[in-house]
Amino acid sequence: MTTTVRPRVLVVTPTYNERDNLPVLVRQVLDRGPQFQVLVVDDNSPDGTGAVADALAAEFAGRVQVLHRTGKRGLGRSYVDALSRAVTMDVDVVCQMDADFSHDPSYLPDLVDGVIGDGCDLVIGSRYLNGVSVVNWPLRRLILSTFANRYVRFITGLPARDCTSGYRCWRREALARLPLDEFVSDGYAFLVEMLYQAMGTGCRIGEVPIIYVERREGQSKMSRGVIVESIFVPWRLVLRHPSWRGRRGNPATRTPLGVGR
Repeated sequence: MTTTVRPRVLVVTPTYNERDNLPVLVRQVLDRGPQFQVLVVDDNSPDGTGAVADALAAEFAGRVQVLHRTGKRGLGRSYVDALSRAVTMDVDVVCQMDADFSHDPSYLPDLVDGVIGDGCDLVIGSRYLNGVSVVNWPLRRLILSTFANRYVRFITGLPARDCTSGYRCWRREALARLPLDEFVSDGYAFLVEMLYQAMGTGCRIGEVPIIYVERREGQSKMSRGVIVESIFVPWRLVLRHPSWRGRRGNPATRTPLGVGR
């Protein structure tokens, strides 16, 4: 009889004022299977999210861990700290997802299968692989997001259709090759910097379609400063590593075979 070895999956989710969402999200992630673990990285939330995360870690001992941050806030800084820890852990796959349910945990097996089953180093949960798959966004936000992706692809030559998606799944060894401690971006531009570095190190990048649903509770973290940073970061990346522009490394696939919904 053949026994299938399930990959060990760590799901990293940054939090800031997500106390209402976090308990439901963690349970839904863990329900994907016993091979799933969660690392919550809380950015010193004033609403008590950190205490909620600690309670979940006690309830699901061995499957939920918490990283409490007290330094400079921001999505990029949170991910640098969390992913630096993740690559040292005994896991096969590391996933990134938001805590606000804009990223549905039911897609996690598809992303993991893209890495384990189809040989990708990075699989992106893409909102723009099959047209536009976004729910509850105002027209202005939708136009901004689609323009941002075209802008990033034009400047950097990145192969992905959704360069700014935060729903991602990495082969741990590929993630470990990225110089996380050298990253300088913070907001959503950090996601673009990660992707550009992945392309530069020859990662095979794939995408699977998802439906993105605007957050259930709380407030969006989009701000004018985040938008301004996102305008300049692609140029900075290309100027720093011009030979990486448009590099494919191992041929990237936009829809890995056997993956999708």
